[in-house]
Amino acid sequence: MASRRGVWRLYLPAVTKLTAAAPVAAAVRKAWSTLRPFHNPLLHRQEISMPSQTAQPVVGLIGVGLMGHGIARNVAAKGFQLYVLEHPGNQPLTELLSLGTRTCQSPAELASHCDVVILCVTGSPQVEAVLTGEQGLLSALRPGTVVIDCSTAVPASTVRMAQAVQAAGGKFIDAPMTKTSKQAHDGQLNLLVGGDAAVLAQVQPVLATFTSQVTHVGALGDGHRMKLLHNFVSVGQMSLLAEATACARKQGMDMQAFHSVLASGGGAGVALDRLQSYILADDPSGIAFSISNAAKDLSYYATMAHDAEAASLIADAASTTLQNQVQAQHGDAMLPALIGLLAKS
Repeated sequence: MASRRGVWRLYLPAVTKLTAAAPVAAAVRKAWSTLRPFHNPLLHRQEISMPSQTAQPVVGLIGVGLMGHGIARNVAAKGFQLYVLEHPGNQPLTELLSLGTRTCQSPAELASHCDVVILCVTGSPQVEAVLTGEQGLLSALRPGTVVIDCSTAVPASTVRMAQAVQAAGGKFIDAPMTKTSKQAHDGQLNLLVGGDAAVLAQVQPVLATFTSQVTHVGALGDGHRMKLLHNFVSVGQMSLLAEATACARKQGMDMQAFHSVLASGGGAGVALDRLQSYILADDPSGIAFSISNAAKDLSYYATMAHDAEAASLIADAASTTLQNQVQAQHGDAMLPALIGLLAKS
């Protein structure tokens, strides 16, 4: 930038001309007003560094089930434009539509509108179909779209799907959930995230609408690995307690005393709390998690453990217990009802 003296010389003829028809002071003031923008460094900096405004991302969600409905209502209620996939397995959409949610007939149609897409489907086969099937997301994915897989899935499949999304110009994180459908409704889920920390930071405002805690656990696939470890411990404990309770019932034990002994000793914990209402009153409402979903998660854990050549005898036994109930057409029952089913066997 020219010095003040150099710029003044450029304007000196104008000042001289003005002084012929007006007092010197007026001429100087007018000339100086012309120069002033050149000599206000703060103003100059503001003009060249004003940040551009980034539009709020448009969000899509596939899988408006027990958990997905809660996620969707919070995303929409907190100001994001939301698109959801029309599907027979959806929960009723009335509340979502009242919040301005729009619907799509195919994953491809949804992808064409969205900057962020959340998947909340049953498992790996469904994730793969949504992404790579006919009219799948990848057929219409916009460059830079972030796919967030909140499903529970086999990690090896997760890594393959992440690579497919990246090859199509998108980004991917696996972000499975813990907690229950009530916490989903209340916007208080926990997420276990695998993938690039920068991508996680990019979508954090969306995730904040339905979570109370987001934990970055590692690289792509590590979110699903951690979820399977978590669910093996959680479902495994409930399966063990269900079998013990069924044994106690068959021997005519007092259920109040049985529960009290466990709760005041080594059996205490979240698993017992979730089964308490069934132990004491045959009420399966302690956790809204079906036997079929529990069986699926433990089968995924067993697959992961076998692939890693890790010990899995306990997981295999718990998985067999749950699969037997699915094969007996009891898969839709909630997990606490496993107590009554085992007691009848």
